[in-house]
Amino acid sequence: IYQQINQTFEELRVMTQDTENDLRKLQHSQEYFIIQYQESLRIQAQLSSLASLPPAERVQREAGLQSRKSTLEAWLTREANTLQKYRQELAEKHQRTLALLRKQQTVIVDDELIQWKRRQQLAGNGGPSEGGLDILQAWCEKLADMIWQNRQQIRRVEHLTQQLPIPGPTEELLTDLNATVTDIISALVTSTFIIEKQPPQVLKTQTKFSATVRLLVGGKLNVHMNPPQVKATIISEQQAKALLKNENTRNDSSGEILNNNCVMEYHQTTGTLSAHFRTMSLKRIKRSDRRGAESVTEEKFTVLFESQFSVGGNELVFHVKTLSLPVVVIVHGSQDNNATATVLWDNAFSETGRVPFVVPEKVLWPQLCEALNMKYKSEVQSDRGLSEDNLVFLAQKAFSSSSNNPEDYCNMTITWSQFNRESLPGRNFTFWQWFDGVIELMKKHLKSHWNDGAILGFLNKQQAQDMLMSKPNGTFLLRFSDSEIGGITIAWVAENPNKAGERMVWNLMPFTTKDFSIRSLADRISDLNHLLFLYPNQPKEEVFSRYCTPPNSKAVGDGYVKPEIKQVVKVENDTMLDTEGEFDLDETMDMARQVEEFLRQPMETQWIVLSPMDGI
Repeated sequence: IYQQINQTFEELRVMTQDTENDLRKLQHSQEYFIIQYQESLRIQAQLSSLASLPPAERVQREAGLQSRKSTLEAWLTREANTLQKYRQELAEKHQRTLALLRKQQTVIVDDELIQWKRRQQLAGNGGPSEGGLDILQAWCEKLADMIWQNRQQIRRVEHLTQQLPIPGPTEELLTDLNATVTDIISALVTSTFIIEKQPPQVLKTQTKFSATVRLLVGGKLNVHMNPPQVKATIISEQQAKALLKNENTRNDSSGEILNNNCVMEYHQTTGTLSAHFRTMSLKRIKRSDRRGAESVTEEKFTVLFESQFSVGGNELVFHVKTLSLPVVVIVHGSQDNNATATVLWDNAFSETGRVPFVVPEKVLWPQLCEALNMKYKSEVQSDRGLSEDNLVFLAQKAFSSSSNNPEDYCNMTITWSQFNRESLPGRNFTFWQWFDGVIELMKKHLKSHWNDGAILGFLNKQQAQDMLMSKPNGTFLLRFSDSEIGGITIAWVAENPNKAGERMVWNLMPFTTKDFSIRSLADRISDLNHLLFLYPNQPKEEVFSRYCTPPNSKAVGDGYVKPEIKQVVKVENDTMLDTEGEFDLDETMDMARQVEEFLRQPMETQWIVLSPMDGI
């Protein structure tokens, strides 16, 4: 496509140069015509002055002048037809040039720029960085340059026509050409007023945020000579619909944004004309009446950026507007999870040219898988995305299904309600809330372990049991909790302390972000001596030792020894096992949680505290 666009630009350059040459030829011909026409007028004046001469002299001189006049008038008639032909041919060439310019503009603005905007939207879900805006600007500037050159040529033809009116179709052709070129440049300018950096799509009130708008043709059209001001307002979905239908004439808004005015600046080094809103803040929001089960985190707004400026010495005045991607307004961090779901669904499944901000109520499961995988890889900052087995597990969860066959889910559809409105069976959270909890846990504490392949994660209890029972005692794996949002549990195989010779799979109470802020996963696994091999057969030291915290047994600061928190298990007689103890598990406990509870207890409560060195 780049090669095709560049070839078309070369073709347009040649065509524009050709019409420039023809225009000069027309101008020279017309100037010579006017000189000869003036000569014919001079001859006519001479003929008129002969009346005062004697008849004989008058007849002699009249004959010569009449001969010259006849010859000149014949030439003027032929030349007038030639000039008219030149004008018409030039107008037809301009028609062809403008048609190709419009076609090129369609490719760049309606195809390539729209695709850039789509990539920008998918980047909101973790897609690849949109990039390529500088190339688009270079193309748009070339377009602007060529459109303006052709516009100036057409205006010069108009001037020549006014200098020497010749009856014919040229006048009408020029009127059409003028309308066409103005329409093309208007479409270019209004389409290239874009949002380079979108405002956050989950927008919290009373919180500072930024955005950047850019006019891709600003430098080429010298707009920066009189820098325009850009204003930002927040409007509702209904107001956005009315705006696109040209019905929102009252400039309605749905809230108040502080610091919402900014002057566009021209950056000489990059040649860009942009306005960077650095410290906007949504002071208040006015919500509309919600429909049915729709919650506040499903209501979409948009930030409207608008400006007005002139080009060509005030020849053309433009009022430009552009809408941000949909934003969901929240007032508390607890709403972030559900707001993110609305944004993810909108970014993934919106269509070009839609009515604001319509999205399908249901989509094919593979479409959602693509969106979830994109989000997961981005948040966890990993090239290791969701495997086919992971996606089958998610499908089982979403559809309450037991099928392990990926093909069974290819043609299934999932609704928005199933995604983030209805709770999962037997739970008090939705599918998205569970998945988002996994993302939060991974990106805050477990990214390295996921990238190492140490976390299988997407398994249920039965799958974990089936996998571990064929392995030696002490083999363990890590899976995400089914019952707790953002929880991960350790499952391992060991002897059943109540039945000699029998083995069973144990599941440790899930750890959450709160737990890992106290003691890391690697340290917890290191503490538990009965965990020997990470599934399928890796010694745990090979996988986790490099992430463990070095023991702190030295006195620090004022001579005190810093205590350590260690994870232990509790056996039937309620004594604690140290790292050398024999594994005999009745139930599991987390020492970190014990310490946390201890800090909440009255001082007289007895408790067990571990110190980092034996004998202390």
